[in-house]
Amino acid sequence: MEIDALVFDILGTLVDEPAGIRAAVRDAAPDADADELVRLWQSHVETEQRRIVAGERPYAPSDVLDREAAQAATKTDVVPKLSPWLDSVEGLAKLAEHHTLIGLSNASRTSLLRINAHAGLRWHQALSAEDAQTYKPDPAVYELAVGLAETKPERLLMVAAHAWDLRGAQSVGLRTAYVARPVGDPPTETDRFDFHADGLADLAAQLAKLRM
Repeated sequence: MEIDALVFDILGTLVDEPAGIRAAVRDAAPDADADELVRLWQSHVETEQRRIVAGERPYAPSDVLDREAAQAATKTDVVPKLSPWLDSVEGLAKLAEHHTLIGLSNASRTSLLRINAHAGLRWHQALSAEDAQTYKPDPAVYELAVGLAETKPERLLMVAAHAWDLRGAQSVGLRTAYVARPVGDPPTETDRFDFHADGLADLAAQLAKLRM
């Protein structure tokens, strides 16, 4: 297996999105049930993204959907700060020693800048689904990475903590690596991904064996 670049999901895979939302809603509504507000927030965003992919709603960038969710949850325009998982920064630096790293996120361009600045994530290039005017798992989003890399899809490895995201990547021919996180969408018994890793260090070790 020859891999030209690693394509990383960001929300949930490299940053702890639920924790960031939870901290934001607690600040905005300290007396409310934070877990319920997080559920409400994420449910709104996921539902609206599905509607956009299905053509039931015109495209709106993720920061618009987040503002809608914030209003529904807290009646404010609070913006979460999303921190990286403990292994994200060091893991990306290690992987960048041997691989081109491409971020591929449902986050808007504006949100990506904010996330990367706060989390200190390292990329050779970060792509937003905004460039495709749709959301993952629409194949058009994964095609952004294929077009940027100018290589065959099977030479790209999609890395995510969400099985649904990896299935979307498989639909256009990308290789896949599931990285376990406390949040996300674990694989089912029928999923067949190329790699299963406990974290980025484990993924780096597995990829190193391909170079031997």
